Amino acid sequence: MLKNLDALGIVGLLILLGGIGLIAYANWIIAVGIALVVAGLGLVVKSLISGMLQNFGMF
Repeated sequence: MLKNLDALGIVGLLILLGGIGLIAYANWIIAVGIALVVAGLGLVVKSLISGMLQNFGMF
C-alpha cells in the first residue's frame, strides 16, 4: 500500500497520525484533532485513488 502513495499520500498519513496524537493528548483539542484526522484521511484516499487510476492509464 505504501508504494502506491505519492508525496500527497505521505503527507496525509502524517496529518492522520498528528490528529490521533492530538486527540490522545488532551480533551480540549478534540475538535482540532478530529479535523486533522478527517483532512489526512481525505488526502490518503485521494492519493490512493489517483494512483490506482494511473495504473489503469486513466489519469
